[in-house]
Amino acid sequence: MAVDSRRTRALWATAAAVLAAAALSACGSGGADPAAAPAPTSTAPTSAATPTDVAPPPIKGKLRGYGTVRQLSETADLVVRGEVEAAGFRVDEVLRATSGSSVRAGTRITLAPLPAGVPDMAHMSTLEAGQVVVLYLAQDPAAPTFRTLSGDFGVFDLSGSGAETAATTRSQTMAVSGLLAEDPAASGHGFRTTLGQLRAVAAQVR
Repeated sequence: MAVDSRRTRALWATAAAVLAAAALSACGSGGADPAAAPAPTSTAPTSAATPTDVAPPPIKGKLRGYGTVRQLSETADLVVRGEVEAAGFRVDEVLRATSGSSVRAGTRITLAPLPAGVPDMAHMSTLEAGQVVVLYLAQDPAAPTFRTLSGDFGVFDLSGSGAETAATTRSQTMAVSGLLAEDPAASGHGFRTTLGQLRAVAAQVR
């Protein structure tokens, strides 16, 4: 049977066109547009912990301890005998004062408490009106006020009269243990001396 050559050529042309279209379609699917691809998502775990501990308030330093009356006398800006009043302190005698001090017998000075935040404050006594004492004081450089050296270390309670007046440390534990040298056996038990001896030690460090 004779085959029409024109029809055969047409069939071949059609088959070739179909194959070409299929090839183009395959190439197009392999080269997908990168912009169309979904962006990779990385969800890094958040490990930032919420702080739960609150920092404690700053401590402003431990108080210095003193072992002898001489140490107190050498450190103090002012050593005075007098009486605590409702509005301050009446100075009856100046045992020792640093150069340039204007405090004299009859002067009234203002006493300030220890700074807030000092850990030993809870163990300190309170100076109350009517108490007769010898005070070892530090002057506030920014105000016309005075503080006792290390709280109770700088307080001696007086009883009696004259040079033999008894002078006793306000505290049993926050107290010196001797006049010029420490006495380990007396440490922690308070210290008792006389007003005359406090005067004598103060005079040695003028």
